Amino acid sequence: MKLNLEIWRQKNPKTQGEFKKYSLDDVSPNMSFLEMLDHLNEKLIRDGIEPVEFDSDCREGICGSCGVIINGQAHGPKVGVATCQLYMRHFEDGATVVVEPWRAKAFPVVKDLVVNRSAYDRIIQAGGYVSTKTGGHPDANAILVPKQDADKAFEYATCIGCGACAAACPNASASLFTAAKISHLSLMPQGQPEKDARVVNMVNQMDMEGFGNCSNIGECSAACPKQIPLEAIASMKSDYIKASLK
Repeated sequence: MKLNLEIWRQKNPKTQGEFKKYSLDDVSPNMSFLEMLDHLNEKLIRDGIEPVEFDSDCREGICGSCGVIINGQAHGPKVGVATCQLYMRHFEDGATVVVEPWRAKAFPVVKDLVVNRSAYDRIIQAGGYVSTKTGGHPDANAILVPKQDADKAFEYATCIGCGACAAACPNASASLFTAAKISHLSLMPQGQPEKDARVVNMVNQMDMEGFGNCSNIGECSAACPKQIPLEAIASMKSDYIKASLK
C-alpha cells in the first residue's frame, strides 16, 4: 500500500519545528505503525537524510513509551491500543497520515517525535509508592480484600504512564494518570497508612509540573490505551478534599 506522511521534525527543544512530507510505496498492511516508521527511516538513511526520532521499547503495549499523535488522535484511530499495537491495515491505501509528538507544556519536545515525560516520574516520586514496612509476601488470602476493590485497583494499576491522557486533553491535564496511580494504592490495605499524604503530595506535584486542570471533558479516558475510567479522577478528588481538610 502507498502512504503519504507528514511528520513533525524538530532538531532540538530550542529550534523551530515543522512538518516534513514523505511518501512510501511499499507499506505492508501487516506492519505495525512503528515498523512502518522503521521502514521509513531505512529509506531516509539510504537517501542520506537524518532518520525520524521516536520513542519505543517493548512494542507490546506494556511500556507506554511509543505514544504519538496520529491524525489528531493520541495513539491513532484504534481504540484501546498503544501506537505500537496499531497496524497499517487500519489506514486506507493512499492515505495521508499526520504524525506529531505529544502536545503539552509539561512534555517538552526533545527531538522530532520524542518528548520529555519526566514530569510523570516526578509525580510518582512525590508519593506513588508504599514505603511502610509490610513484611514478607503473605499468602493470597491472608489479608482479605473485597473483590470489588481488588478488581478496581487492578484496573487502575494497568495504567502504563504513556502520556496520552495529557496529550489528548484540551487542558493538558494529567489527572487520569495521577488518579490511577493514587487510587490503585488507596484501595489496598497496604496503601492506607500513607493515603492522605500520598494524594496531597501527588496532586500538588502534578500542579507544579504545569499540567492543566480537569474539566470532565473525557478525552483522557477515550485516548487511554488501557481505557482507565473517569471514575478514578472522581475518587482522587474526593480523597484530596478529605485529606486537605485533615
